[in-house]
Amino acid sequence: MKKTFPLLSILLIMAGCSHSSAPGGASASSVAVPNYFHVDAATAGTISGSVHFSGQRPAKKTIEMSNDPACVNANQGAVYDDSMIIDDHNGLADAFVYVKSGLEGKTFAPAAAPVTIDQHGCWFHPRVIGVQVGQELDVVNSDPVTHNIHPMAQVNHEWNHSQGPGDPPMKRRFTKQEIMIPVKCNIHNWMHAHIGVVDHPYFAVSASDGSFTIPNLPPGTYTLEVWHDHLPTQEQQVTVPAHGNAKINFNFKAK
Repeated sequence: MKKTFPLLSILLIMAGCSHSSAPGGASASSVAVPNYFHVDAATAGTISGSVHFSGQRPAKKTIEMSNDPACVNANQGAVYDDSMIIDDHNGLADAFVYVKSGLEGKTFAPAAAPVTIDQHGCWFHPRVIGVQVGQELDVVNSDPVTHNIHPMAQVNHEWNHSQGPGDPPMKRRFTKQEIMIPVKCNIHNWMHAHIGVVDHPYFAVSASDGSFTIPNLPPGTYTLEVWHDHLPTQEQQVTVPAHGNAKINFNFKAK
């Protein structure tokens, strides 16, 4: 004898099958959506300042590129190490400045625009960059030679990939804050860079004159840290007024 199921039973079975599960067994509706903090433009402020170096400047170091003629051809005359760039007014370039504390409890959406690091003239450009957690990093090779980019992360995943002439950009993201990640080229041992990975958008790299600006901050008191490849880190506290500009300067002294 053929059995029949009541219509109600069939509907209940169909309803149960219609709920798909998210990875890990959680239903799709239970996946948490980040509660991103949005800055009030009417009260947002800015931190601006400069980084300086005082005392005897380090001697220039010559870079030997003769083992790669293409790198020699890309640079005219003698080539010097560029890790300490100080202008005529003692402004220090390539210092990484970021808000170290004062943003606790706030979560920020990653910036939509990618950050690019280029390999050009057998150098990394820029040699110091900042990127948000989750923000796209594009690695470009503009040289006619193969490079090998190797971010030596300790907190994030370490990776090491070759990139030949004309290869498309490599796209990467970092999942955790890490200050700083040293980067090298395994083929050209003079090529070095650093990446600061921060879980918020409040960071800057000092310009050739040592100046920097960190905009769009909610009013509050913050601790800023400044990092440089060859110098000890420094910290200062600063208070950002509503819709105002807080000034702060850092000075490194020769050892």
